[in-house]
Amino acid sequence: MSKRDFYDVLGITKSASAEEIKKAYRKMAIKFHPDKNPGDKQAEDNFKEAAEAYEILSNADKKQRYDHYGHAGVGSASGGGGGYSGGGMNMEDIFSQFGDIFGGGGGSSPFDSFFSGGGQQSRGGRRVAKGSNLRIKVKLTLEEIANGSEKKIKVNKQINCKTCDGTGAKDKSSVSTCSTCGGSGAVRRVTNTILGQMQTSATCPNCNGSGQQITAKCTSCHGDGTIRGEETITINIPAGVSDGMQLSMSGKGNAAPNGGIPGDLIILIEETPHESLKREGNNIVYDLHVSIIDAALGYSAEVPTIDGKAKIKIEPGTQSGKLLRLKGKGIPEVNSYQRGDEIIHVNIWTPKALSSEERSILEKLRDSPNFKPQPGKNDKSFFEKMKEYFE
Repeated sequence: MSKRDFYDVLGITKSASAEEIKKAYRKMAIKFHPDKNPGDKQAEDNFKEAAEAYEILSNADKKQRYDHYGHAGVGSASGGGGGYSGGGMNMEDIFSQFGDIFGGGGGSSPFDSFFSGGGQQSRGGRRVAKGSNLRIKVKLTLEEIANGSEKKIKVNKQINCKTCDGTGAKDKSSVSTCSTCGGSGAVRRVTNTILGQMQTSATCPNCNGSGQQITAKCTSCHGDGTIRGEETITINIPAGVSDGMQLSMSGKGNAAPNGGIPGDLIILIEETPHESLKREGNNIVYDLHVSIIDAALGYSAEVPTIDGKAKIKIEPGTQSGKLLRLKGKGIPEVNSYQRGDEIIHVNIWTPKALSSEERSILEKLRDSPNFKPQPGKNDKSFFEKMKEYFE
């Protein structure tokens, strides 16, 4: 089942401002929040769908990729335990990344401006740190782009400490509830003003918002919860991506201190040049060089394609600059069944060195009417012909 358009999910248009996107999501989040719809599976699905739409449209980079490439630009196609952002969110994803919009806690969640009392990036009601994003470049051949590709990439990054399982503590007995905030991760202050008492919330200075305090640190990571390490990540890249396109895998960036939320892995696509084929959008262009004899008499030629070799017929009298088409032999549209064509540009090759016998034959043919140029029939440039072809 295909995903709904994110703008339709939030009931807005592509021209909606950041504030309009935020207001639209707030409305959906309140309407479908699980606390207001206990046991309602459809409401839960709608809540997840709205959260996923907001995650993309509230981020300028992700929104730009979505507007340009659709769901494929932020699409789901990952392996190895991670998922591209946009690959479907579960409730843990939503609350860990954005915080429970009906809860408190003080911090910097995207929900802070939705409801009074704040709220912050949290897990189980406690503030947690988020690891930094990583960027890698993946080189793809034209064939890999046309057919899709699975890549296993070794990434050097911050990973959870295996000794303490990312907690930063020496053992379980070394972790206790923060005595300052009582495990909430935030401290509340009441201030008397001319308008009455005002309650504010701030990150607990004792536990830095985690809600826990460590009495004995892990000897491997020294209490940080992360160490430098290497992870092999499987990336399934959809067919039809283009040079410069960015894909995002959520949760595959640097691990966060003390078991927080890992960052994202940003994948930049780099297309390596093909030895004989050129890409023009979703079409493939090939320059076929034909001798003047073959062009005059006609023959069967073999040309390369991204799927192997293909035979084409050169009709007798073919002129230099003629365009031939192999339908469906180009690059597929991302997240679509449509596919471009291969355009074959015929170039007449003229020999530079001739034997005396060859020269004599050509000199005899020079005065033949059939070998006289016919101005006006072949005076369009290659680019003019390409323009006419695609129009």
